[in-house]
Amino acid sequence: MARMHSRKKGKSGSTKPSEKSKLSWIRYKPKEAELLVVKLSKEGKTPSQIGLFMRDVYGIPDIKLVTGKSITAILNEKSLLSKIPEDLMALIKRSVKLRKHLGPNKQDVSAKRGLELTESKIRRLVKYYKNSGKLEQSWKYDREKIRLLVE
Repeated sequence: MARMHSRKKGKSGSTKPSEKSKLSWIRYKPKEAELLVVKLSKEGKTPSQIGLFMRDVYGIPDIKLVTGKSITAILNEKSLLSKIPEDLMALIKRSVKLRKHLGPNKQDVSAKRGLELTESKIRRLVKYYKNSGKLEQSWKYDREKIRLLVE
């Protein structure tokens, strides 16, 4: 599949195993894995960081295989999920950094283009999250208020 703005194909990433069975060498029970996810979330880790941490430190390649629920579903049950989804927050942080860079570097045309592309991705994601119910219908992307939220 092509990239969103550059039409390049990109490099392939790792793929999950096609077999969706519980692995015999995982020693954690579903309740223990859920408690680990909650503990890592309270330490301030995002869902993707929790997944990487569980894979690298605890040897659990996929939480969904162990618990039957995704990390975000577990965090949503425990009311630990942030109001703004993680991918949207990453794009917002990127746009704030680009704005900060463009302050003293007004002639940086490639950064201006990057900011335009990032903000179009933000608008597209906001529309998706409003339609799917993950964001409130009244939520609005305002550059100045968002900058205060991120910093």
